[in-house]
Amino acid sequence: MSKNLFITGTGTGIGKTYVTGLIVKKLQDNTVNSAYYKAAMSGNDRRADGVLIPGDALHVKTVSGIKQPLEEMCPYLYETAVSPHLAARIEGRPIEMDHLLRTFDGICGRYDYVTAEGSGGILCPLRFDKKKILLEDFIKARNLSCLMVADAGLGAINAVVLTAEYMKTHHIPVKGIIFNHYIPGNTLHEDNLLMCELITGLKVLAYVKDGDSDLDIPFELLETLYE
Repeated sequence: MSKNLFITGTGTGIGKTYVTGLIVKKLQDNTVNSAYYKAAMSGNDRRADGVLIPGDALHVKTVSGIKQPLEEMCPYLYETAVSPHLAARIEGRPIEMDHLLRTFDGICGRYDYVTAEGSGGILCPLRFDKKKILLEDFIKARNLSCLMVADAGLGAINAVVLTAEYMKTHHIPVKGIIFNHYIPGNTLHEDNLLMCELITGLKVLAYVKDGDSDLDIPFELLETLYE
């Protein structure tokens, strides 16, 4: 079975998929047999033939160069650009935990390292009707450790600390933080990184600048994050 890591974020639009692509690329560049998984993906575009294209998965596959088939990366695709639980309700295709775990386990059986990416932030609901499924239910079902991605700019301290506190309270292990949209020498960004480390007790493991095509983290360190 594979070693796995779950990538969560402090919210939507902070570049979690961009960072995830660089993480998977780092593994691929070091000849690791790796794969990508995202339980649910909304806001996808349709091809001319009507087939939905998993945009986040396509980005990760393109950036990383992994050979994994696109169609096995995400079991639940939605066109409506809202939270997965609402998109599923609108489009009439509710998420089932059994299917999530079965597809995830299938990938884990074929690859050595699996990087799973969440939808939005850690509190994103996957289903909320007669059944209630949160991202953390999936994480706990497979005992996944997490890596937090955050925007380095204004609001980072509040977003990172609240996310870290929620995860600590709900017994979700966090390996560290990667900051995105980082500007070297920016006083606000430098202070945000320092304050987030001091308040949460988590280490900042890497900084990603706009346009980066490689993750500035030793492969040996990245490898240790997977369990």
